[in-house]
Amino acid sequence: MQPASVTAAADVGYLRGEAYEIRVGDHRIRVDQPAHAGGEDTAPTPTELFVGSLAACVAFYAGRYLTRHGYDRDGLAVHADFTMATDRPPRVAAIHMTVQVPDTLWN
Repeated sequence: MQPASVTAAADVGYLRGEAYEIRVGDHRIRVDQPAHAGGEDTAPTPTELFVGSLAACVAFYAGRYLTRHGYDRDGLAVHADFTMATDRPPRVAAIHMTVQVPDTLWN
């Protein structure tokens, strides 16, 4: 039997300039644009937050794997580089992630 689906929501509200606030449950996350794009660079851009969120998902599931197999998570890290497409519409063309595993995994 399939587990019941879980519904969640995110709401976005305008703050000022090019800045917005994302509300998810009781959490608040701001996004902005760099100065050259009309923002004040007070927070990550939505695209940077998207890539960071994806990297956090990778870290979370890697951490769960380590724990499930009896390894410590200390030293686990994920680095993400991304490239924007050069044509329109603006979009992420590629994301490259590197997972740094704890040293204890190799001992």
